[in-house]
Amino acid sequence: MTAGFLARRALATLAVLAILSVGVFGLLYLAPGSVERTLLGTRPASPEALEAIRARYHLNEPVVTQYLRWLGGVFQGDFGTSIRTGTPVTEAIGSRLGLTLQLTVYGTVLAVLIGLPLGIVGAFRKGKAVDRAAAVTAVAGMSAPPFAAGLVLLMAFAVYLQWFPVYGAGEGFGDRLLHLTLPAVALAIGAAGMLVRFTRTALVRELDQDYIVFARARGLSPLRVAGYALRNSLIPILTAVGLIVTSTLAGTVLIEVTFALPGLGSLLVDSVTFKDMPVVQALALLLTLLISLVNLLVDVAYTVADPRIRFGEAR
Repeated sequence: MTAGFLARRALATLAVLAILSVGVFGLLYLAPGSVERTLLGTRPASPEALEAIRARYHLNEPVVTQYLRWLGGVFQGDFGTSIRTGTPVTEAIGSRLGLTLQLTVYGTVLAVLIGLPLGIVGAFRKGKAVDRAAAVTAVAGMSAPPFAAGLVLLMAFAVYLQWFPVYGAGEGFGDRLLHLTLPAVALAIGAAGMLVRFTRTALVRELDQDYIVFARARGLSPLRVAGYALRNSLIPILTAVGLIVTSTLAGTVLIEVTFALPGLGSLLVDSVTFKDMPVVQALALLLTLLISLVNLLVDVAYTVADPRIRFGEAR
């Protein structure tokens, strides 16, 4: 992976960030409602009070001027102050970032632990009952939206059985793990289904290749044959894992609201509701950067799984 490839990826990411920031700023500006009325709530306010709020947050300026003011602060490392809470944006995001990353990692690990073995078993037992069961499980999982699965899990295991907490993030490693289990399972259900499909399809294709037939004819052990086939199936499997990480990260928005978790997802929902422009903009950029980083790591993993792959080099 050459420096030229990394430079092109960095420029492409910057272009996406620029377009995204303009789009998010414009859509939030056009959204119904006003910041001053949201801040004041149902209390009566004089025109002078409304004008004072607009002046304080530069809401009386043209939208282009508002955007350029925000962009100038970003170039100086200042993402502004939350209109809703009055705290610096970096502080508001930093206090919640850890929880969202923990939930994303937990959900991804569960999805891999569930989806990868089911996909492998389905491929090696093609057409058998276990293969059909894995296929049905995969389709059912992919058809279940994370928030719907979360509500079912919440009612079944938290409300009725009371095996898990109903809401909150918990304190300490063990308590945090217990609080994040149901949200992580809700995120992992659909992701595991996708990984089952990718893994099974890739392995079935490899198991039909001539080198696998030759390896079996030579009397190699089934475990060794499986290792050859699995290694040559890593590219589509790694692609699926990358998609799982990004979809899990995006899915935390609704899952955190469902389970009342104080992460970036709930912060984003609250900020959009209150038209908290600085926080929404910073969150959009951060999530885009995280997704771009995941995609870059997947590309690096390609070169490790298959040394013949060299991004950015002439062939």
